[in-house]
Amino acid sequence: MAQSSSQTTIVFVVVALICAFVPAFSVEEAEAKSLWDTCLLKISPKCALDIIGVVFENLTITDACCHDLVQEGKMCHDTLIKYIAEKTHLVAHETEYLKKSDDLWTHCVSISQTA
Repeated sequence: MAQSSSQTTIVFVVVALICAFVPAFSVEEAEAKSLWDTCLLKISPKCALDIIGVVFENLTITDACCHDLVQEGKMCHDTLIKYIAEKTHLVAHETEYLKKSDDLWTHCVSISQTA
């Protein structure tokens, strides 16, 4: 089971990297890619993978990563998750992923407020 989860994580990392470097074909994708690039510069790669893991794989996130996410802002978080969730092989479950993304945001805000 752990190996399957690791393989899934690797797949999402590859998808994220491909999405980051594939030329955008619409204005919306160009804007999302620009914000994606900006957010990835401010959040550590480990934290970005943790966020993706929580939303797309039911993994957990550290308090430190929650603090980084909240500092980055909701617009950044929402755009990154939506950008990934709209990919052809994930779009069927986009609503589920966006709910999990909102739940993660709420959790991280509560963690940040108690610190």
